[in-house]
Amino acid sequence: MRHLKDHKRLGRPTDQRLALLRGLVIGLFRHNHIKTTLVKAKEARRLADRLITLAKRGDLAARREVLKTLPDAQLVGYLFEEIAQRFRDRSGGYTRIVPAGQRRGDAAQMAILELSD
Repeated sequence: MRHLKDHKRLGRPTDQRLALLRGLVIGLFRHNHIKTTLVKAKEARRLADRLITLAKRGDLAARREVLKTLPDAQLVGYLFEEIAQRFRDRSGGYTRIVPAGQRRGDAAQMAILELSD
């Protein structure tokens, strides 16, 4: 049973898991798509959608909240000015996960996480 289980641990301690997710989301916002494992993509999607929703609010408190997660001020500016404006009419579902087969080395399920258009 998965009672009260909020997220996947990804086999890492908390600080490493948060750093991994932060790196995935930074790559997603910079390049508009990333290729990673399916489980990591699902976890990164949760964080990315939360940050885009905050960016759509557009106020100072939301900007500071996003800056706690993404330390790059230039990227946060891009998120608030470009990405949030792209999704201003959408109420959710800002990202899409496309299956990309299995990884050759260990047969892990791969996926492409991309921003929806």
